[in-house]
Amino acid sequence: MSVASSTTLSSSTLSTPAQRTETPGTQSVPDLIAALFDPANRADPYAFYRQLRAAGPLHDGPFGLPMSFTHRDCTAVLQSADWGHDHEAEQLHPTIPASTFPSTFLWMEPPDHTRLRGLVTKGFTPRRVMGLRPRIEALVDELLDNALGAGEFDLIEVLAYPLPLTIVCEILGVPREDHPLVQVWSQALARAFDPDAILPPEDLAARNRSIPEFLGYFRDLVERRRREGGDDLIGALAAVEEQGDRLTADELLGTCVTLIIAGHETTVNLVGNGMLALMRHPDQMDLLRRQPELIPAAVEELLRYDSPIHMNTRSAKHPMEIAGREFGPDDGIVALIACANRDPAAYDDPERFDVTRFAGQNRVPRHLSFSLGAHYCLGAPLALMEMQVLLEGIVERVPSMELLTDTPPYKPNMLIRGLAELPARFGG
Repeated sequence: MSVASSTTLSSSTLSTPAQRTETPGTQSVPDLIAALFDPANRADPYAFYRQLRAAGPLHDGPFGLPMSFTHRDCTAVLQSADWGHDHEAEQLHPTIPASTFPSTFLWMEPPDHTRLRGLVTKGFTPRRVMGLRPRIEALVDELLDNALGAGEFDLIEVLAYPLPLTIVCEILGVPREDHPLVQVWSQALARAFDPDAILPPEDLAARNRSIPEFLGYFRDLVERRRREGGDDLIGALAAVEEQGDRLTADELLGTCVTLIIAGHETTVNLVGNGMLALMRHPDQMDLLRRQPELIPAAVEELLRYDSPIHMNTRSAKHPMEIAGREFGPDDGIVALIACANRDPAAYDDPERFDVTRFAGQNRVPRHLSFSLGAHYCLGAPLALMEMQVLLEGIVERVPSMELLTDTPPYKPNMLIRGLAELPARFGG
């Protein structure tokens, strides 16, 4: 498919004739897949997920890879070392020259993945993350002051973006005056994580502009840290040594970009999607006010109910079988984790938002929003803490919340899916 194709994909583009089976009482499978990838349907992809999952566990996608729709199959793919994550760049982003984007451990397998992730993990140990809690609490108080004082406000602009952006930039050592610039680059690159085949030309052009600008900025910042030192993560990574190993300049740049996007854009969507769910389900918010000890379980349910990440890719390392289909070495598959998170074979009444679902001794399958296995999200503890502290602050300081529109707009992103705006009012 040409990368200049429209994002509203036709059914003939998305399938082979063998796929043209009808789902009873609904559209054909190819038409459902076309609708799923249409940005006009970002507000509710779950209606299409339900019908596609009911039509079968595996369907061919619009970028040459089959897509898995069940919790069982997605779990099997994501948690197994027999499926690698080192071919995503060439499978989904063939128009990015190999020399343009630096090495990132997101798209590596052992031993390189083990080495790089081991070095980066030094900045995200449980002790270091817990040490950030006072700073996160202070920032949440500041942001809630702004929201309460604003009357009507855009929750994405006032809460969802500044909370994770400020924290990840402070962890890395990005100067405060540069945070808005990093946000612009991060938004462009988050959109670029969508497969090239569904991106319109203007988004591909924005990506191609943003990558060298982003890398140039961090190249300069890394060089300053090499000269001057610093107690931030970039300074630590620039000087880190473990068993005689160091990050190369290219690996360090790739790590910086990865941490900004993975530690920022995804948490923006967790906050935005989560707050929308709570405002649409005031009974669940009232329950949190009465039982704030449910907040950690509620965050897990927010991640299951409306995941910030909707899909992930893997490639078979040797002959494998999923849902009756044979995969040869290097054959790819897309795990639709947001669909899997609402699979009725895994969760009772999966379309219901229930903040008690993961509470106490409830035996519930893990949601897949942080992935599984060797590629489990490095920043998961930080994202959980940020959302928990935000909810704690809202429970304590915000007696009422009002959603000011029934149809908040969404960004066009498919993979890292979230709201563009969320008009709201907090009562003090």
